[in-house]
Amino acid sequence: SPANAPEDDAPNRYSRTDRTTYSRYSRDANLSGSSVPSNTLEKRIEELERELAKERQENVRLMKITQDKEELIGKLKEEIDLLNR
Repeated sequence: SPANAPEDDAPNRYSRTDRTTYSRYSRDANLSGSSVPSNTLEKRIEELERELAKERQENVRLMKITQDKEELIGKLKEEIDLLNR
């Protein structure tokens, strides 16, 4: 099934440390004068991370479909060559 493809690791490409660092940076930026509450920024970051993960999964799905179609095209070209002989 495409859900178990090795490319499925793409949503996990960025480590938890990177995300934590980014969240911490946002918090520090908030302390330096931003009027947006820290928890609002963190919720937005989490929302965007979820959206990014979904988009990466969709990308993996579309890549699999593309590979399948390319394989089919190759097989059909071979069959056409055989028929032309």
